[in-house]
Amino acid sequence: MTGTVGFGALVAVVAAAVLLAVFSHRLSEWLRVPAPALFLVGAAVCTTFVPTLGAVPLGVDEELVTVALIFILFDGGMHIGWRRFRSAAVAVTWLGVVGTIVTAGGLALAAHGLFGFGWESSLLIGAALAPTDPAVVFSVLGRREITGRSGVILEGESGANDPVGIALMIALLGATGSSSTGSAVVDGLVEFARQLLVGALVGVAGGWGLARLMRRPLPNEALYPIRVLAAAGLIFGVTTVLSGSGFLAVLLAGIMVGDVRAPLKSEIERVSSSLAGLAEIVAFTVLGLTVSVPEVLDPGELWVAVGLAALLIGVVRPVLVGILLLPLRLRWGERGFVLWAGLKGAVPILLGIFIVDAGVAGADRLYGIVFVVVLISVLVQGGLAPLVARRCRVPMRTLVPKPWTLGIGLRSEPEGLHRYVVAVGSAAEGTTIAALHLDRSAWISLVTREGSLVQIRGTTRLRAGDEVVALADADVDLAQIFRAPPAEPHRRDGPHRPPE
Repeated sequence: MTGTVGFGALVAVVAAAVLLAVFSHRLSEWLRVPAPALFLVGAAVCTTFVPTLGAVPLGVDEELVTVALIFILFDGGMHIGWRRFRSAAVAVTWLGVVGTIVTAGGLALAAHGLFGFGWESSLLIGAALAPTDPAVVFSVLGRREITGRSGVILEGESGANDPVGIALMIALLGATGSSSTGSAVVDGLVEFARQLLVGALVGVAGGWGLARLMRRPLPNEALYPIRVLAAAGLIFGVTTVLSGSGFLAVLLAGIMVGDVRAPLKSEIERVSSSLAGLAEIVAFTVLGLTVSVPEVLDPGELWVAVGLAALLIGVVRPVLVGILLLPLRLRWGERGFVLWAGLKGAVPILLGIFIVDAGVAGADRLYGIVFVVVLISVLVQGGLAPLVARRCRVPMRTLVPKPWTLGIGLRSEPEGLHRYVVAVGSAAEGTTIAALHLDRSAWISLVTREGSLVQIRGTTRLRAGDEVVALADADVDLAQIFRAPPAEPHRRDGPHRPPE
């Protein structure tokens, strides 16, 4: 009975911690501080008063965070979807790959030239702090979502540069055992290229197969989300066994199935989002438990971390990534916000654990510096993100919770059923339903506005943001009525054109 009571107490403590983390989102909105920062700081403080909490082996922490990132990246890919990703694919790839390498190189030069780190330690610091985590920005923005191309670029960059940063770190750690500098560089480049190439191939193939698997019926509705999430884990595992980037594979698989029409797709997305939310809590809490507060607050190391954070936020990303943004078609305000929103999150701290686990000389010092830089980034950049977004006039829309849903279960996929959102400037905005130029076979069956049903009449006038459900023949395309018109040429940023 003693063992049973102890296990029950453990379950109660873990459940209470999760509930506290859920309720802390309200505190996060009030403080204008991203919730992940609260998880990190809270867990780190707990280890100070209860040292046994930090006694979990680093290998276990690494595995827990890795599993959490699988579901976070897969859900992020589903949220982006193929249609949104395609509109900024080249820009996302450009920033995700080249931007990560350039940021890592710039930080390595700063660490070596200004703070006296050796080249090996400098490169590891740069690789650990290069990946961004704009998901932290969205948590502090609360119920507002970045719209337009800048939002896709931010989300895509955060998903793409996490696998790139992890592959870069694995390549650097693997190359440290080479006998010469030349062979170390070659080995690192080969490993880096293999990680990305295998990850991309398996991710695309796995996403293609999963998209078709999702359309096959199952005997129980509860099994549909389980099938998709298990497939994501399978894709990660197979890619890792093949020496590829499993994180890149699950991100690409999520993107490929994001827009797929499949049975119980909304339920699959809800379960995936819930699991990703839990994974975020687990990841940041576990990472916070790995830190000793007295060690990271050592004045000598603290000032080094503060200096690196200042350089990263104020110089390295604005200058180096800013240059990479020049060919992209973005307003200057959107450029400024993309550069500011390069927050650090769970992946840099996980990469710090990689450094410690590899037994690199001075690894504990490097890990403490990485942790403090991430915390400063989350607090400063995350805390000021709403203000910067307003000053930069970044296009945003308010997300109003919709806890009530209305649905009808059907045995087969309905033909010709489409859902649209009335875009600003579209032909449907401000137009009555009777005046819409619809095909004879098409009609509006449902309209919702700000989470409420709208009575459908011929005189009902549509507004931007209205959600419209329409029925039409399968070959009739109504999207052009509800989508925004193409941007005028004079609204582009001068001579700059997108590289796509």
